[in-house]
Amino acid sequence: MPKERPMDAVDAIVAQWRRERPELDVAPMATIGRLKRCAALLQRRLDATFAEFEMGAWEFDVLATLRRSGAPYCLAPTALFSAMMITSGTMTHRLQRLEASALVERVPNSTDARSLLVRLTPAGLELIDRAVAAHVDNEHKILSPLSPAELALLDTGLIKLLAVLEPAE
Repeated sequence: MPKERPMDAVDAIVAQWRRERPELDVAPMATIGRLKRCAALLQRRLDATFAEFEMGAWEFDVLATLRRSGAPYCLAPTALFSAMMITSGTMTHRLQRLEASALVERVPNSTDARSLLVRLTPAGLELIDRAVAAHVDNEHKILSPLSPAELALLDTGLIKLLAVLEPAE
């Protein structure tokens, strides 16, 4: 017989709904509630690491997107906001702030004289290289209580869920 697990915050919410609306099958509420709670708790831990580098998650995302694009760490603003799934207005504001911090710069596009590209500055490259190393280390620490088999099972389930949720390309 498996050991009984400790109650979590979601169990209490589901129990209340089962009491108040016993005719409803609220099992999906438990799964989705745990996913949402995990996402919120994970973000807090990720944000703590970003704060060590005096940046927020959005700054990390922009710099990391440029860094993983490969040398010369340069993308068109439209490629950046598409990769990050944000609006162009949001991207413009973010780029202005990163540019003011000398972490990115706008450079002429050699293939289209009417547009500019966004490129990591040397300071931006140095910062994101340090931050991403700390970020990966943090992710390892967060997931370390799970066994390789548990991580594989979790990843498989999340892959299936993403396939259901993401629109077909």
